[in-house]
Amino acid sequence: MEFREMEEGGTVTRRWEEMDIDILVKIFQSLTVFELTSGIAHVCSAWRLAACDPWLWKTLDLSMLESNFIKIPLEPYVYVHGHSDKTLTRILKISLSLSRGNITSLFFHFNLYVSEDHLTYTAQRCPRLRRLVLPAWNRVETVMIEAIHLWKDLESLTMPSIVNSPCLVQAIATNCRNFSELKIMGPFDMYFASSLATYLPTLKVLSLRCSKLYRDTLIFILDNLRCLDVLNISHCLLIIPSPPAPGRIVRRLDKTILEKASRLRKFLTCMRDNCIMCQRTRNDEGLMRWYKYEKGLWKEDEVRSLAL
Repeated sequence: MEFREMEEGGTVTRRWEEMDIDILVKIFQSLTVFELTSGIAHVCSAWRLAACDPWLWKTLDLSMLESNFIKIPLEPYVYVHGHSDKTLTRILKISLSLSRGNITSLFFHFNLYVSEDHLTYTAQRCPRLRRLVLPAWNRVETVMIEAIHLWKDLESLTMPSIVNSPCLVQAIATNCRNFSELKIMGPFDMYFASSLATYLPTLKVLSLRCSKLYRDTLIFILDNLRCLDVLNISHCLLIIPSPPAPGRIVRRLDKTILEKASRLRKFLTCMRDNCIMCQRTRNDEGLMRWYKYEKGLWKEDEVRSLAL
């Protein structure tokens, strides 16, 4: 393969492998992960060297890749078509080979159902990971703790609600010394809050946006996460229990909550009746059905460091 380059005295024809590596890297930075893994590393040795440059692999963004799946009544509650798994396997193998362990941020789509093999393979090849966005855990919850053991530098995690939160939170506290940011996509209960207070009392940032949250759980967070700097409860379905009734929706924060939250650097809230996101959370009863809404809406967050 050849290209033409203007030089003093005329045009000179050179081979692609003679192009400056820095120029190739600059060009490759405009490509998506799907383009980077489509075979450009096999063009020539120079292209492969450029395709392995660390600047291209600080972030592996798979937030546009969705699984072809159907819901099922038994665990893991989803069946993923084999073609989807094969596609993800191919992209992960090529990406993690080219990245050479330099990935620090890894983003998965809300409807990308990673398998245990996918997660284990990825964890072993991303030892420097600092930020993970993995909203769907249906198929990986049993091996997630093993992955956490390998991510010593993990600082930020976006995850769904899970049943066995204490084991996970304890694993993070034990292995991830610099962990500071957590985003929960789904209902957040007292059990999860207690796990955070017990094992991650130094947590700095917590986002619960568009989730179901009970008032006593919110007060517990404010009382017990004393190092918390930023709390986002924007568009949450905030409820006061009133058994045997389902509970009363809180539409305005009371004085007790506001006083306790006054110590925070940022307390992000939105409970307006005319807010579309607040209306959607209420309609979905605190368990957002993101597939019904604008593409990519699930990526948003009022905390800038947690948005995609």
